[in-house]
Amino acid sequence: MTTAEIVVIVVVVVFGLLALGGRTVLRRRSVAGESAFKLEIEAANRDLAEAHAADNGWEPSRVAEAARVAFAEQRPNSPIQSLELLQVIDPPGTDDDKAVFHVITADGTHGLVLGRHGDHWHLESLD
Repeated sequence: MTTAEIVVIVVVVVFGLLALGGRTVLRRRSVAGESAFKLEIEAANRDLAEAHAADNGWEPSRVAEAARVAFAEQRPNSPIQSLELLQVIDPPGTDDDKAVFHVITADGTHGLVLGRHGDHWHLESLD
């Protein structure tokens, strides 16, 4: 093998390694970007649910307190670490309104749904 052939082979190998390295870096950036995007979407959904609740005459703090009380009644030994309003279901009238929460405790995560009759919020489901 001549020196020129060896140089060509080394150059091809170096370019191949650079291409593989670049591909790996792009893949890692893509995965990191997807995670950040997903977190931003979840935050936007929570903000929209709270804004929707406020726009419809709901007082988010009052609904959140009702959720805390309902959860404490069902699971008195599981203090809430985080409570997030995920969804507001607001058909015409007030008797079929629902508020869907994500509750995080030391035991894990739970879904909680409150229903509304007039000005009173009550527990519909807890999983």
